[in-house]
Amino acid sequence: MAEAGSAHLAAAEVKRSEGSSSESVSPGTTISRVKLLDTTVDTFLQKLVAAGSYQRFTDCYKRFYQLQPEMTQRIYDRFITQLETSIREEISEIKKEGNLEAVLNSLDKIVEEGKDCTEPAWRPSGIPEKDLCSTMAPYFLQQRDTLRCHVQKQEAKNRELADAILAGRKQLEELQLQVQARQQAWQALHGEQRELVAVLREPE
Repeated sequence: MAEAGSAHLAAAEVKRSEGSSSESVSPGTTISRVKLLDTTVDTFLQKLVAAGSYQRFTDCYKRFYQLQPEMTQRIYDRFITQLETSIREEISEIKKEGNLEAVLNSLDKIVEEGKDCTEPAWRPSGIPEKDLCSTMAPYFLQQRDTLRCHVQKQEAKNRELADAILAGRKQLEELQLQVQARQQAWQALHGEQRELVAVLREPE
């Protein structure tokens, strides 16, 4: 049954490789960034499926596989299918939220328009390092301020938790003292009761 599972996985990988080869481009041919992203996702899924092979799956659930080999195969197939589907849905959601297709298509358009441009690229100062710093520095400063705000909020929460823990410990200590005091009072009362009983028994 393990050989059948390996053959099933190999057939799936061959099918995927054929699909990816049909989308491959020859050297010098421009490929859109959207298609490149999809190809990257397909390659990632292929490697993921190959890493989680049926043989490794059965090794993890060896006893169940020995008892129910057909059921193990069906569970594995469904697991792989759901895994691929969930990953593709997650990536599609990320692409939708970030509007990646429009952004990547815009980049492709900029690259195509820049191919016929013979003039140097636009740089305010003419110094690439200085221009990069002037462009990226505000972004990183904004990220720093955002992270600093998150850190300050987390530190405030940590202080509140620490104060709550100290208050709880203090309350626990007070309860322990009350318990000890009541225990001592009870012991003293018990001693007095024993003395009283002894006194009452003396005339006999």
